[in-house]
Amino acid sequence: MFQKILIANRGEIALRVLRAAKELGIQTVAVHSTADADAMHVRLADESVCIGPPPSRDSYLNIHQIVAACEITGADAVHPGYGFLSENAKFADILAAHNITFIGPSGDHIRIMGDKIEAKRTAKRLGIPVVPGSEGAVSDEKEAKRVAAEIGYPVIIKASAGGGGRGMKVALTEADLEIALATARSEAGAAFGDDAVYIEKYLQKPRHIEVQIFGDGAGKGVHLGERDCSLQRRHQKVWEEANSPALNAEERSRIGDICANAVANLGYSGAGTIEFLYENGEFYFIEMNTRLQVEHTITEAITGIDLVHEQIRVASGGGLSVTQDDIRFHGHAIECRINAEDPRTFVPSPGTITHFHTPGGLGIRVDSGVYSGYKIPPYYDSLIGKLIVHGRNRVECMMRLRRALDEFVVDGIKTTLPLFRDLVGNPDIANGDYDIHWLEKHLAKGE
Repeated sequence: MFQKILIANRGEIALRVLRAAKELGIQTVAVHSTADADAMHVRLADESVCIGPPPSRDSYLNIHQIVAACEITGADAVHPGYGFLSENAKFADILAAHNITFIGPSGDHIRIMGDKIEAKRTAKRLGIPVVPGSEGAVSDEKEAKRVAAEIGYPVIIKASAGGGGRGMKVALTEADLEIALATARSEAGAAFGDDAVYIEKYLQKPRHIEVQIFGDGAGKGVHLGERDCSLQRRHQKVWEEANSPALNAEERSRIGDICANAVANLGYSGAGTIEFLYENGEFYFIEMNTRLQVEHTITEAITGIDLVHEQIRVASGGGLSVTQDDIRFHGHAIECRINAEDPRTFVPSPGTITHFHTPGGLGIRVDSGVYSGYKIPPYYDSLIGKLIVHGRNRVECMMRLRRALDEFVVDGIKTTLPLFRDLVGNPDIANGDYDIHWLEKHLAKGE
């Protein structure tokens, strides 16, 4: 087991990793920008190192500074959390070159799954169902029209190196294709330095289903069920559920086994999530995230397995602590992402939190690194906390969530709490009757 883990992140995920490490008796090192000197994970860590000024490129994305912090403190492993350097293959390679363990998959696997075209090819080879579309990047408009005609409109154009909804455009007809192709390429080039795009069939009313997997790097893999992440705004997840209200036990087992077998055959090590669009009983691969997800908490709630403990165990060479037969699912869980944003316009709302009170009681968990008097800096992601609720079934979970939202108080800034209070009372949400377009349509109506 590791002696000391450096946490290369900030906010609630840094605190989440710190707690797991402490429970395992491992020393912790917090790195931080000057803007995060008073952050909770910095206060609680055994050691802390300032790695630069507020801009991410000069601190949390500064590989040189993070490696130097490892050498100064003697950290023998790095947990990257999510975001920042968590899916940076170069970072994983550099750590390995310095005999520091990256708590995550190999650089090679990060590269494969970070390239959306290569990821799709790999998924297809591993027996994972994929969305019909181009085999690789489309070279020009003529090829794009040929592919679109073969798979049928509507189609979606995606950046090969993309993520977060950037470089994605929908073409409903051939007349739309030219401008959609040009716009997607322009956005992809500006956002990722790579304007390569590919084309897929655009599903009309799909759900977003993702399967949590773990591999031991030596040919063993398991799945821990699925999460439904269909409530999204601009391709960003807002509300997640486990398990999905749309799947039955047979579908859950089928897609889970496919994913577990795939990561075993890939020789994958650590946590990962294989994401799908789901429509009319069929699953279509979107991408694989080679890291811990924001919404890993609801999988923990229904399985009782600490995913960060498991990450650390696998990375240290201890292998998986469970087999597939050991994993059981209990009840239902929902996570709401609490952002420092206007609940209607979603404009960021940095500032000082004057009062912060979290709900409690059976089945309630709040992951947050903020506190009363904490000043939210304007430089980073607006996520300030996650409300996770677990119940014996979905009805109980929804009622518990309603109660927890009523208790949650954050004063001094605007947050998305009013949005969730609205959603928990909506009949469609109560019935589990929604898809990836539902939330944006709901917001457009001003309901």
